[in-house]
Parts: sequence; structure tokens; C-alpha cells
Amino acid sequence: MILGMETTQLAIVALIAVAVGLGAIVVVYPLLMPSVPEARVRALGRGRRAAPAPRQSAMERLVGSPRDSRRRQVQDTLKQIEDREKQRKKKVTLRNLIERSGLGISVRRYWAVSALIGSAFAFVALILGIPWYVAILAGVVGFLGVPRWFLGFMARRREQQFLDGLADAIDIMVRGLKAGLPLSDAMRVIATEAGPIIGPEFLEVIEGQRIGIPIDQGLERMYERMPLPEVSFLGIVISIQSKTGGNLSEALGNLSKVLRERKKMKGKIRSMSQEAKTSAIIIGSLPFLIIGALLVISPKYLTPFFETEIGNWILIGCGLWMLVGILVMRKMINFRI
Repeated sequence: MILGMETTQLAIVALIAVAVGLGAIVVVYPLLMPSVPEARVRALGRGRRAAPAPRQSAMERLVGSPRDSRRRQVQDTLKQIEDREKQRKKKVTLRNLIERSGLGISVRRYWAVSALIGSAFAFVALILGIPWYVAILAGVVGFLGVPRWFLGFMARRREQQFLDGLADAIDIMVRGLKAGLPLSDAMRVIATEAGPIIGPEFLEVIEGQRIGIPIDQGLERMYERMPLPEVSFLGIVISIQSKTGGNLSEALGNLSKVLRERKKMKGKIRSMSQEAKTSAIIIGSLPFLIIGALLVISPKYLTPFFETEIGNWILIGCGLWMLVGILVMRKMINFRI
């Protein structure tokens, strides 16, 4: 039975609408639903019974025990750090992205290079005979998309190199503190002896201390240049110790163990998800490989998809479905700790 033109067009429009709806669900649903750790914490909080309060003497009731005072100081410090991190996340500028990438260029030079890349993309598209509106789109992608992607790629690579040596740097700090060195001198050893990524970052902290910036604020600036949870952990440990006291070498030793365990866990997750990533790459590339093979074996077989309006709509719908499938597979195989 041959369907009429209107029925076929309605079916194609419905197919595209369903694809767009599923894509919106894939993108919006994780943002609306609470994460698994948050849900687990709420469940444990509902099922937990309040422990009986320990007895206190009259002097402790009037003045407060040292343990309660230390706990309040720790809570206040953590609250201040959390508020500063929230404000810092809202103020990520282009200059911060350039600093995180380690390129060492100015914002003006970045925009000049972006303009050259966008012009090159548009010029190549016009030379290849692509319509002018597609050439403009290619120029916009080259001006805004490619440079930002390159900055993100360089920043992620630099962060990974920093993270690989952070645990060893903290061990150097622990050994220096146990040998009787001050914290600033232990950091100076890291700045002079560590590699090209970790050394300059700790050198910035030491140089800032010379002009009156405390170490905890210097570590906060390091977190702005290197936004890693491990750097935040280091800043929290040193900030709490500077305000409440305690054994800093023991706290840093425990932090080094935590960082090494996190690195092992990330390696296990990466190895476990590699099979799923390979399967996703194969499944995602199969349609393009089949289309390429058909274009080589029988070029006229796929001609209606490119030369007719209905064929173009079908290709658009298939592309949207492919995008939905890729987003779903990406959500399933990406694990972050």
C-alpha cells in the first residue's frame, strides 16, 4: 500500500518531534533529578536516630568544651570555603580559562587567533562550493567553538599532569614537616624540585606569601587556576589547621593516601568502562560506514535521500535519533568521582 504525500510528511514530522523530545529528556532529566549520593545521604538521614548527648559539667555548659569549639570552627571554615567556591564557579572568565590551559597568551591575542581560525573555516567552505550560509556557520564554529574546545583540551591535559604528581608533592611536604621545616619551606622545596606543572603552581603560592598573601589564600588562587577536587582538599586541610590547630603532617599524610586511593579508583573505573566505550564507538560509526560503503558500491541507491525533500527530512530525523543514542550511551559510560 502506497502512502500519500501528506501522510508520509506527518509521519516524518512525528518522528522528528519524538527524537527532539527524547533528546531534551536526556539533557534535562539529569539536571532535575538529585544525584545518587545526595539521595543516599537523605535516606540515611531519615533512618538515623539521634544519639544521646553526653553529660557536661557546669563549667563546660557555661564556657563550652574545647571539642565543641573546635567543631564549630571547623564548620565555620568549611562553610566559608563552600561559599567562596560557589561564587568562584559563577565567575569563570575567559582569562581564567586561558590561565588553566597554561598557554600564557593575552585575551586580545586569543580573540585575534580566533578571528583568523573563523575566517579560514569560512574561506575553505566557500572554496569547496558550499552555500554561503553554511560557510557563515562554519566561520562561527571556527571563531567560537574550536578555540574554546582547544582551551578545554589543554586545560584537561594540564590538570591530569598536575594530578599525577600531586600525591608525591604532598608526601614531600609531610617529610619536610616531620623533619622540622615550616610549611612555607616545605612548599619551597616542591617549587624548586618538582616538575614543570606542579613546581610553578607552588612557586606562585610562595611568591604570594612574600607580598603578604597567606598560604590558604594562595591555595585558593591555585584552585582557580587548577579547579580540581584534590586541590580543594589540600586548601581545606591547611585552612582548617591554620585556624584550629592540630597535627598538619598527619592530616597531609592522610590526604596523600586519599588522593592515591582516588587515583586507583579512577583507573579501575576507566578500565571497566573501556569495553562500553569501544562498543559505543563501534555502534555509533556503523551507520556512517554502511552509508560510505553504499556510496561506493551503488551510488544511485541513496540518491533520493539527498535530492528529494522527503529524503532530506528522513536524514534529519535519522541524525536526531543518532544524536539521542549517542547522548544516552555517553551518559551510561561516563563515570566521575
